[in-house]
Amino acid sequence: MNYRGAVPVLPAHRRIVTVAVSALLLVVLILVGAVVRVPYVALGPGPTVNTLADVGGREVVEVEGAPEKKTTGHLNLTTVSVADRMTLFEAMAAWFSGRQSLEPRETVFPPDKSDQQVEQQNAQEMGGSQDSATLAALSYLKKTVLTVDVDNGGPAKGALRSGDQVTSVDGTEVASPEALRDAVSDKKPGTPVRLDIVRDGQSSTATVTLGSRPGQTDKGYLGVTPRLRAAADAQKVTFNVGDIGGPSAGLMLSLAIVDKLVPQQLTGGKFIAGTGTIDESRQVGSIGGITHKTLAAREAGAGWFLVPAGNCAEAKSDAPGGLELLKVSSLDDAITTLGDLTAGKPAPHC
Repeated sequence: MNYRGAVPVLPAHRRIVTVAVSALLLVVLILVGAVVRVPYVALGPGPTVNTLADVGGREVVEVEGAPEKKTTGHLNLTTVSVADRMTLFEAMAAWFSGRQSLEPRETVFPPDKSDQQVEQQNAQEMGGSQDSATLAALSYLKKTVLTVDVDNGGPAKGALRSGDQVTSVDGTEVASPEALRDAVSDKKPGTPVRLDIVRDGQSSTATVTLGSRPGQTDKGYLGVTPRLRAAADAQKVTFNVGDIGGPSAGLMLSLAIVDKLVPQQLTGGKFIAGTGTIDESRQVGSIGGITHKTLAAREAGAGWFLVPAGNCAEAKSDAPGGLELLKVSSLDDAITTLGDLTAGKPAPHC
């Protein structure tokens, strides 16, 4: 064997084999990195949509009969992008980008559902979110009515009919399912209550002796399922949000409806974005991917972001510079906060 100093010199044929094996391993590594799919998805900032604007010649939120009003501000809903079926190299690029996070694929695409079923679920959630957003906004504008479905065998059977509108309990006005439940639960079982109702357009009264609430025998029970419905004179609302799915656009859709039906601009001309689910009682719920949404909003030009109260800690942990995080718990909170903002008053921050 030949030596040059202390370094051994391999024979030519062994050097060729070493180079060949190294090249083969490199090729295999490249093929694996470029072809093999990893069981992860990359989440990142998604598109933002101004709910006060037009898309493709149609209003994102169209309110039939809404007064003409020039709007200069933004109320942008925000989304999270999902990159699926990534190769190893693509996943590594997403990780090192600093803009995306990797999550196990099953957190977005459960193994017991097909991709098509997941898409259908997202579409259904968006549809439900739109319905809740409409009722929340109309409720804020006092354009809803409270109706009941009567349970078979319940205390109200015979005194009430499904579809009756309930306006008060013992003279106390009730305008939401929660208000009706509270008014009844505060009374003892066996107590007769007088209900003011509207049936087939005619006002009347009905008396029901309360039963015991299942599981809470000390609380009164009416035996109805209360539902909030749009009033007969309420405006019809339609949406054009494209293929965005999920329930997290609810708050911003509700704000857009209110903005279109009140004289003043909620934004005061400012670029405001946000997120959050909403229910018929106008409560705002937490969502996922908040830091991706705040980044998307800032990059789109937003200066303020409406954050569900439950997401505030996470949102603050990685807030983009130049974006103010405004904490909201309900639609009413959000509207009050926007009013304070446009008036130059202090607003609740995360």
